[in-house]
Amino acid sequence: MKIEQIYTGCLAQGAYYITSNGEAAIIDPLRETQPYLERLERDNVKLKYIFETHFHADFVSGHVDLSKETGAPIIYGPNANPEFEAIIATNGQDFTIGNVTIRALHTPGHTMESTTYLMIDENGQEHAIFSGDTLFIGDVGRPDLAQKAAHMTQEQLAGILYHSLRDKIMTLPDDVIVYPAHGAGSACGKNMSKETVSTIGNQKATNYALRANMTEAEFIKEVTEGLLPPPAYFGMNVAMNKQGYESFETVLNNGMRAINAKDFETVAEDTGALILDTRNNGDFAKGFIPQSINIGINGDFAPWVGALIADVKQPIILVTEAGQEEESVTRLSRVGFDNLIGHLEGGFEAWEKAGKETDAINRITSEEFAKKVQIGESKVIDIRKESEYAAEHVDEAYSKPLANINEWIKDIDPKEPFFIHCAGGYRSMIAASILQARGFRNFSEIEGGYNAIAKTSVPTTDFVCQSKTL
Repeated sequence: MKIEQIYTGCLAQGAYYITSNGEAAIIDPLRETQPYLERLERDNVKLKYIFETHFHADFVSGHVDLSKETGAPIIYGPNANPEFEAIIATNGQDFTIGNVTIRALHTPGHTMESTTYLMIDENGQEHAIFSGDTLFIGDVGRPDLAQKAAHMTQEQLAGILYHSLRDKIMTLPDDVIVYPAHGAGSACGKNMSKETVSTIGNQKATNYALRANMTEAEFIKEVTEGLLPPPAYFGMNVAMNKQGYESFETVLNNGMRAINAKDFETVAEDTGALILDTRNNGDFAKGFIPQSINIGINGDFAPWVGALIADVKQPIILVTEAGQEEESVTRLSRVGFDNLIGHLEGGFEAWEKAGKETDAINRITSEEFAKKVQIGESKVIDIRKESEYAAEHVDEAYSKPLANINEWIKDIDPKEPFFIHCAGGYRSMIAASILQARGFRNFSEIEGGYNAIAKTSVPTTDFVCQSKTL
């Protein structure tokens, strides 16, 4: 028996590849199937089942394509009603893979079809659970994502989750390994650990939601408290996972269509495409195609695309570093942005060589900021998360999280100068590109963000541990 956790950092997502005696199973696969097919060939095993813990909201799963390519059936838990052929397991139903057994434990609450898969090893011992979004390391799944579909309040779903955890999961032996679908950075929970593996016993001892003697009312209050609004693309990803989608190969072929600098503008205008520049923020600041939005591939790319572009049907045309075209397309497809028109052939360098118009961001160093800023008079916008701001910030800076930019941008005075920063420059360049695309040019973006500012003489508030501000 072998269990491999295939963890994708930019999505904070864990898929699982299991083999035993010539057979294999895959749990919660990502959109691109080639890595799984290569593993199957390498290990000379047959894929017997594709298990889905629930209809994912934060990414598009590869279950449909993988089933078509291998013939393996897709398995969901009770209450699932996908629009493609699948096995809908009953609570307690067993599936064999080689010498091991996978048992479906219906654990609703995050969503009503949420199912945890219990692995029983060759010796008949309860070995591990693949808990999806029901149980994370340090947290549990947020109960507000399925309200409309389940016709329930988040409080009602939280109550159901309380009993799922206590009746189905906490009754398992303490040495059972916990393999969750997500880790820190995912929007599917609020307090997830950076660790991606644990045990039932450890979670009973450390996870706030699994406290002994915790009442249902206490659980509901604590699990629903402090939830940020889910990203707008979540509902669209659920629909794609439930209804099916365009094959990844088709999406990849479209995105890999090269468009020369001469035709680029015309194609963008004719299709209504958003120009998405995935280069690093330092290069983007120095020069870019006017109206481009910068979300760097070397960061939390896919989640920010989903949060800020929101509509997965939005046509997109790419500008990337040379050789990063396929990676950019792949990461977009993972969160359902399939309407790709193509990419700029030769990248931004080709645009410049063609003598086309360019734009730039007014980026200043933290030392320049320290010389220019006048605390109490200058307007400073901090776009980090509220918890980051609460921990420590520039004196009298405004807290305006990037995730809410479409709301607070309406209140910006186009004539009043201001400074903008995040923690290190990645998010503030996203904000700067959006601001400039909408006509604002009265700001300076600070290179290195708060991490650099904190090393200057600029007055800041005292540090408060972020865990105490949640």
